[in-house]
Amino acid sequence: MTQGDPTDNALAAIASILDRPENHREPEKPAVAEHASVVPPPIPVSPAPIEAHGYSKHGPGPMASIRFKWTVRLENGDYYVDETIGENSAPIVNGPMSRQAAIQMVDDRESDARRRFEQLKSEMTGRDAAANLPRTDSGEA
Repeated sequence: MTQGDPTDNALAAIASILDRPENHREPEKPAVAEHASVVPPPIPVSPAPIEAHGYSKHGPGPMASIRFKWTVRLENGDYYVDETIGENSAPIVNGPMSRQAAIQMVDDRESDARRRFEQLKSEMTGRDAAANLPRTDSGEA
């Protein structure tokens, strides 16, 4: 150890804290007063509703230039879903619809795109594996 190295000083401080015997630690204070014998049941907290305006999801895929994106926007009290492909495309607008319908549409489209992407990936992997199998015939047609 070099004299005055901040890393060594920090490690030494941590080691000294960890090396303290148990009897030198302060006793832990109970979280609840000792005279309290009845603990009220926890209050169920419902999740906060999703903020629809700005709600967005992206489709799967390795290239941003062909990746789908769905975004909910609020306009004059109605909700619309803008669907784009890539970063600079003009959106396909769906709506007007209710808040819940817009959120559901984004979730459904993203889920469907992910399912189809995984299916395509699986098919390509299967074909790739079949193409790499050794041929048993002479290879002539």
